[in-house]
Amino acid sequence: MTTDIGVEPYWEITFDADGDPNPAERTALSGVDATDLVLFCHGWNNTPSAARSLYQAFFAAFPSLLADAPQVRLGYGGIIWPSIRFTDETIPDYPHTALPCGPGLDDATVSALKGFFPGQDATVDRIASYLAQQPDSEDAFNDFGRLTRQLVTASGSGSVGDLAVEDDPGASPAILTDDTLDLCQRFTAALAETGMAVQPGPPAPSFSIGGSLKHLWDGAKEVLRQTTYYEMKHRAGTVGQRGLGPLLGQLATQRPELRVHLVGHSQGARVVAFALRGLPEGARNVKSVTLLEGAFSHYAFAERLPDGLAGAGALSDAQARVDGPVVSCYSHFDTALGIIYPLASALSGDYASELPGLDRRWWAIGHDGIQAVSPCTTLTLAEALRDGVPDSGCVSVDAAAVVKDGGPPAGAHSDICHSELARVVLAAGRVIRT
Repeated sequence: MTTDIGVEPYWEITFDADGDPNPAERTALSGVDATDLVLFCHGWNNTPSAARSLYQAFFAAFPSLLADAPQVRLGYGGIIWPSIRFTDETIPDYPHTALPCGPGLDDATVSALKGFFPGQDATVDRIASYLAQQPDSEDAFNDFGRLTRQLVTASGSGSVGDLAVEDDPGASPAILTDDTLDLCQRFTAALAETGMAVQPGPPAPSFSIGGSLKHLWDGAKEVLRQTTYYEMKHRAGTVGQRGLGPLLGQLATQRPELRVHLVGHSQGARVVAFALRGLPEGARNVKSVTLLEGAFSHYAFAERLPDGLAGAGALSDAQARVDGPVVSCYSHFDTALGIIYPLASALSGDYASELPGLDRRWWAIGHDGIQAVSPCTTLTLAEALRDGVPDSGCVSVDAAAVVKDGGPPAGAHSDICHSELARVVLAAGRVIRT
């Protein structure tokens, strides 16, 4: 692979929305000249070049960390899959154009949405028009909800019960079924809780008995954003289980001595985690998995669900397929996962808590680590860097010491390009000693 991201050797593997890999890249990957391969999967991104910028920033610390490990020939890999990022989502120390938060969509986001939902250009344009005009009409909100849901139903997503992509226990897709105006109200309140400057609403009584609705278009934009994440959730599970998992199994057959270390950020953490479900029995080449601010349920690896939820996690016992540890790096400064994610994941119609962020059933693995798995070692970042991590099983590392910067609404969700996290990856894979 000739792409220059500042480290070498570097390989890339591209998957489509169905999990099918690029055949030429798949063949090239089997020719990796290395003892170890760190394979990183991005979360939200609009273009391969944006993903490569993230890989370049994250991998920059690796060469110096390997200075005392001459026996290691490290290869670097980047996974490219169809995801999306709204351009108002800030990413610390990462090349992007900072735009003010607000209901409207800029041209870059409109273009990204059309690429993410092919064949839906007219629907995207109508949605963008609503967000730009912000009509004070309940009918407008209802039509906006119909259009956003049409994006997903027209994309051919898998069914809600498909465990290849569903990991929020008992959850139904509230974003696709609940009353649009109610969703907009709740997301507007959640955005304000993240510190975002939303449009001021009318005084009590609320919109429900005739107040102005214009201030709820901030929440409407978040409904659209979460709809794209719902679609990404399905794609990530599909790409992981049907694409990356089998590819790793093939690599285990072709290059059994090659040690693979999977790293994923946000929805990319879902990709690499669900790859374990698609990893063939007997394949033992995955030596570590590191999840950076993973955007999926903290109960995903649970054998039995707590908090009155039935069944097991979608990845129950998947950690046993790794010849090493599964490490979740999390931070309470990640408001995307601490506030917005729980609201989007809550049961349809189940609002026992006015603030779903306070209901731990819906917390993400990147908010408080791996839960309901025994044993599971919990460490501070300082402890992980000083003593290393266990050689197997589940591990949660509180990375808030470095994962702490970023503006609303996502907070520190993308503040991951730190040498300390690179050291965690290498320590988890027993590539270097702490």
